[in-house]
Amino acid sequence: MKKIIGLFFGVSLLAAALGARAETMEPDALIRNIAQEVLVIVKQDKDIQAGDKKKVVALVDAKVLPHFDFERMTRLAVGKGWRSATPEQKKTLVTEFRNLLVRTYANAFTGYKDQTVTVKPFKMPAGADEATVKTLINKPGGQPIAVDYEMGKTADGWKAFDLSVEGASLVTTYRGTFAEQVQQSGIDGLIKMLADKNAANIASGKGAAK
Repeated sequence: MKKIIGLFFGVSLLAAALGARAETMEPDALIRNIAQEVLVIVKQDKDIQAGDKKKVVALVDAKVLPHFDFERMTRLAVGKGWRSATPEQKKTLVTEFRNLLVRTYANAFTGYKDQTVTVKPFKMPAGADEATVKTLINKPGGQPIAVDYEMGKTADGWKAFDLSVEGASLVTTYRGTFAEQVQQSGIDGLIKMLADKNAANIASGKGAAK
């Protein structure tokens, strides 16, 4: 799971914000344009390369998160337990899951500075509200890593609700763990598990809160 998490963080940077333009771009164009922009930032920012976690978290919060549908991601990861959660529990789950991903990926961020990205040929049917964008993450001296983005069209533009690294879905990876926790201790138990992991990450320095 750590490998998937680390890779997910690195490639998720490719879906960073383009401001108002992002709302009108098709999903493959969004990823292709952002890939170049974000990788340039990584290469040029010495603080990030030096491991400045506070700056990394701020960058992720500002540039990456607006283009992920965390409510949908959380709902899919929690699975059938989501239906029994109260509105307040759902809100807390989304917040804690979001924080878990951000703080986990921030620790892996500095390792992504020499990659290039290839977006595979893409054709989307007219009127489609979901699409899969296939990419390859290329690193000198290593094998390309296949990353597929599952994108959904929302009122705020295209957003990612899942992605797969070498065929391993992020949502599916978490779903098993979440389902087991809900079965053992209910939705509140899952919330506590996520909150405890976030607190431990902060305490160990793996992710700095803003």
